[in-house]
Amino acid sequence: MNLTVTKYERVWIEGLNRGDVSVADEAFAPDCVIHIAGAPEPNISVSAFKELVAGLLTAFPDLQITVEDQIIAGDKVATRWSAEGTNTGPLGDSPATGKRAKFGGLILDRVVGEQVVERWEQWDQMGMLQQISVIQ
Repeated sequence: MNLTVTKYERVWIEGLNRGDVSVADEAFAPDCVIHIAGAPEPNISVSAFKELVAGLLTAFPDLQITVEDQIIAGDKVATRWSAEGTNTGPLGDSPATGKRAKFGGLILDRVVGEQVVERWEQWDQMGMLQQISVIQ
């Protein structure tokens, strides 16, 4: 296993757990394309991704993300993650509910050097919204 491949993931997750989305500039190549299943725009830039993540961190300022599993094959890194936090800020047009949510997701990154050049991501958005009672 080449541990330098996952350095970007440690930088990214540790930054998110501090509430710092600016670490995306270190973890992702400037021209990285990020594909998020279920997002309003499924193919986004790093700056758009930072805005989405900042919105999530506004809604869940205590959000903590844990890498549960990681598999490396060539220039691809597959990561299974979980997250938990309390909805104490607005999520889009929905006011804070004060409820906790635990959810998870899967990421497949293509890495060149120590930066992500392309990401495919799926996570349990529906489950998170149900847990904080934004939807039934």
